[in-house]
Amino acid sequence: HHDLLPRIYGFELMMAPYTIAHLKLGMAFKETGFWSFHRRLGIYLTNSLEESTIQDGGLFPNFGLAESIAEESKEASVIKNKTPIMVVLGNPPYSSVSSNKTDYANSLVEKYKVEPGGIEKLKERKNWLDDDYVKFISFAEDLIDKKGEGILAYITNNGFIDNPTFRGMRWHLLRTFDDIYILDLHGNARKKEVVPDGSKDENVFNIMQGVSINIFIKKNKDKKELGNIYHADLYGKRENKFDFLNKSNFGNIKWDKIKNTLPNLFFADKGDIKDEEKYNQGFSLGDLFVKHSCGIVTMGDNFIVDIDKDALIKRLSDFLNNEISEANLKIKYKLGKNYANWIVKNKAKIKIDDGKIIRYSYRPFDDRFTIFDKNLIWRIRENVMKDVSMNDFSIVFEKSSSSYQPVGIYLSKNIIDCHLTGGQSYIGNLYSIGENNKKRLNLNPKIVNKIEEIVSRNLPEDIFDYIYANLHSPTYRDKYKEFLRIDFPRVPYPKDKNQFQALVAFGKELRLLHLLESPKINKFITIYPEDGSNVIEKVEYKNGKVFVNAKQYFGNVPEIAWNFYVGGYQPAQKWLKDREDRTLTNEDIEHYQKMIVALTETDKIMKEIDQIDIL
Repeated sequence: HHDLLPRIYGFELMMAPYTIAHLKLGMAFKETGFWSFHRRLGIYLTNSLEESTIQDGGLFPNFGLAESIAEESKEASVIKNKTPIMVVLGNPPYSSVSSNKTDYANSLVEKYKVEPGGIEKLKERKNWLDDDYVKFISFAEDLIDKKGEGILAYITNNGFIDNPTFRGMRWHLLRTFDDIYILDLHGNARKKEVVPDGSKDENVFNIMQGVSINIFIKKNKDKKELGNIYHADLYGKRENKFDFLNKSNFGNIKWDKIKNTLPNLFFADKGDIKDEEKYNQGFSLGDLFVKHSCGIVTMGDNFIVDIDKDALIKRLSDFLNNEISEANLKIKYKLGKNYANWIVKNKAKIKIDDGKIIRYSYRPFDDRFTIFDKNLIWRIRENVMKDVSMNDFSIVFEKSSSSYQPVGIYLSKNIIDCHLTGGQSYIGNLYSIGENNKKRLNLNPKIVNKIEEIVSRNLPEDIFDYIYANLHSPTYRDKYKEFLRIDFPRVPYPKDKNQFQALVAFGKELRLLHLLESPKINKFITIYPEDGSNVIEKVEYKNGKVFVNAKQYFGNVPEIAWNFYVGGYQPAQKWLKDREDRTLTNEDIEHYQKMIVALTETDKIMKEIDQIDIL
């Protein structure tokens, strides 16, 4: 009555878990022999991320609940504003598209949108700081900071640990808390995470996003320096992770102390500081291009993207010529609520125009059709995409790679999808449209001049080929893998003219292979039996044969090509699996053969690049 019940509180937004929390706590107390309550349990039906105001209960005007709900909110507001909270624990929701968009909820994360030091605003055009879990961390930090001491213990999305755009948040947390402990449970299916030995890594929940257990401790003392970071990793299968967590306590986990290193202040070990300093001496692809952009975001691939141009036109015609409700659109094409609602509103503005039906790079070696119309594509990125047509090819690269595979680097002749290489795929064009629609170089003159000081005058295309070869160096990828995952990739300046020219030659060879223009790709090393349906039923790899059904297969496919990654995808596998139940045409068969040769030759060239001393 005196030492527990007056000091334990819970905030729950949904009615069902709110009710169950009361029932389960009541049952737990009864099991201990304690049952006589002189006061209610401190579990309140409220939204933690709503400002402490009385709700009107408008959803239940006829059920006599309005006053009760308003009273819940009123009592919860006293705890939020006046009660000295020392421990905040929970599993807050993760939602990058936050549903908590009130002024109060948004204001919670404003303190994190700064560069470390707190003087400058965060220099990022896009960040994930509005995610609900970030708002909950901020809410708890405020409660602990107000008390002057305490513990925050959450299990959350683990993206804030090493995503560069969270550097201001990490700085603020280090300024508030004395000790920060991160137990990274990994399990990120989007990144295709594996155990360091290559075995399977699973999530502790049935979700795609990796998670971490975070324990932040604030001591009651004057604090002038940034806090300490302690980190531990837990990989493996779900059952093994459960077993470890059940048997472990805070004291017997092996924590590694992480050095606070500006500007990113990562909450995980990112390698030798000397390696980082050397890596940072290179130029960033984000700095190289005067204009660059993430690829287009359709928000409705099943509706606005297709392998078959005629099927795409028919689908759009059906939509324009018939009454299809928003609900039916969502069901039929598996569209999100916002996108379905948006295209229904835009329907009168949409016209089928051959000029807008374009081939675009959807995935590695997988071009598809879409309709380049701002009324159909959610994020059209027109400022950069309009420049693609004046370039023979463009370079594709990632920022903050979502894959644990090597850095996603690719080339395209087309407008690109935002997930072309698996993560957030960006496009950089060699040339752009300048004043009076004149063609102009789209490269940072300072970087170009510095390269030319070393290697003398060169063609702009040579710089592209130099970059492409560098980022296909296995040694470079491995040595700087952690840094390549956390921001736009950096490339070292050339050592001398001879090294530059050697890498340019390799880069050009790779470019021609990946655009399927190299003479080598005509040397088909695969065969395809002609007696069959050509229908892809089940894709399997056995002893150098890629079966597409029980009878037919591509033969002599090297294992290296079958398993080869471009960013987060294995093109030799994904291209076929994405076409299950379709009939392969002669053009499809030829394309797949060329792809296998390109991937096989890429592996050979990468080994040759490693003979050059890039590091």
